[in-house]
Amino acid sequence: MPSNEELTRSGYDAGAAGFAELFETVFDTRPLDRAIIGAFGEMVDGPIADVGCGTGVVTGMLCDAENDAFGVDLSPELIALARRRRADIDFRIGSMLALDLPDESLGGVLAWYSTIHMPDADLPAVCSEFHRVLKPNGVVLLGFQVGDEPFVVDEAFGSRMHLVFRRRQPDDIVRLLADTGFVEYSTTVRAPIGERTPQAFVIARKEPSIVGSR
Repeated sequence: MPSNEELTRSGYDAGAAGFAELFETVFDTRPLDRAIIGAFGEMVDGPIADVGCGTGVVTGMLCDAENDAFGVDLSPELIALARRRRADIDFRIGSMLALDLPDESLGGVLAWYSTIHMPDADLPAVCSEFHRVLKPNGVVLLGFQVGDEPFVVDEAFGSRMHLVFRRRQPDDIVRLLADTGFVEYSTTVRAPIGERTPQAFVIARKEPSIVGSR
């Protein structure tokens, strides 16, 4: 039985071309989403990992705003398209469960609709990995669909695949981040724009360790 990551990787490999076409202009009609990504970029001091970067649309937005950003994605096919799309940006194949990055090496982590494919049981490990690679006061931004039930597809982006889109409640994500050592900075929920459910964006900071605290 393939693992969740194997299914996600093979799904996006199969649908990479369709995904790229669909999402190339997605932000043209989503000004609030653009603004939140821009605000996140302004908050960050240091390199940013766009984890689950897809074809690098958001990574490119961050770099164009003079952030030091690079992309990471499970799918080799998406990474190949990202590299062709923006040869000036560093794109890497990797898993959010085990980022090939040193401890406290980043100023920011962006997971824009990528944690949605992780099972609930793996989400604490993902948040812990984000916490590990962030410097004290580093910033994380999670984008995801709001809801309680997963959405399962057997066909998407013009290809056959098995993908699970896990919708979550913002309060649950904020609570999980707090349990991992993050402090909520903002939570925004907007109405659907051609989507099935509301969309949520949570920004949080990594709490600095206090030497000598008791």
